[in-house]
Amino acid sequence: MTREQAISRLRAAGCVFAEDEADVLIEAAAAGPSLAGMVERRAAGEPLEQVVGHADFAGVRVRLRPGVFVPRVRSELLVRLAAAEIRPDALVVDLCCGSGALGLALRNRVPGITLHAADVEPAAVECAVGNLTTNVHQGDLFDALPERLRGRIDLLLANVPYVATGHLPFLPAEARDHEPRTALDGGDDGLTVFRAVAAGAREWLAPGGLLISEITEAQTPIASTIADGNGLTATVATDDDLDARAILARRPR
Repeated sequence: MTREQAISRLRAAGCVFAEDEADVLIEAAAAGPSLAGMVERRAAGEPLEQVVGHADFAGVRVRLRPGVFVPRVRSELLVRLAAAEIRPDALVVDLCCGSGALGLALRNRVPGITLHAADVEPAAVECAVGNLTTNVHQGDLFDALPERLRGRIDLLLANVPYVATGHLPFLPAEARDHEPRTALDGGDDGLTVFRAVAAGAREWLAPGGLLISEITEAQTPIASTIADGNGLTATVATDDDLDARAILARRPR
């Protein structure tokens, strides 16, 4: 298959950036996979990052596989905020880690941290092991973590699912059809999982430890109330260029 044929097929499938995507697929095909096969997978709606097996995120290349949440550019805000808050000797947990992208990017920026990651999805855990190598745990939120981390976590990165259940049908098909629902569905108001994380955070964070999670503008007042109600002091950070918003909830010292 030629580049022109790849572009034509991708355009016909509705890919807006067909030329750029064709170049990415051609580069990936140089390592062995069939270009025609990858083009067909992409044309069928599979996320480009899952097709080529990686995503470039916040300065690192993250290995991906089918069925694993694709890291979003806007989540780079979480990495930037986290890097500004921790020392190289910090104990960090990437909860709801998916591929481990947040933890991997943070470790790249702050070498020396002790990093643990956890996810409920077996495919995500397997993918995160490939990216992080060690200290990746499978289970539901804090149940996945070793008991020895309780009360010692300096930074809890929790990119929890925050799409309201009623909004799931309006997501792009590549997310709806190719990413696990557990990575997207945040319950009636999108904050069900955040509530669970905030409820356990005070017990798992070290004194002065920080929880950082992604939210929407509409969720900000409720998320702040949830954090405050669990004994955490909440602030909000935004990045208009990334169209990103994060809540930072700190355990008092």
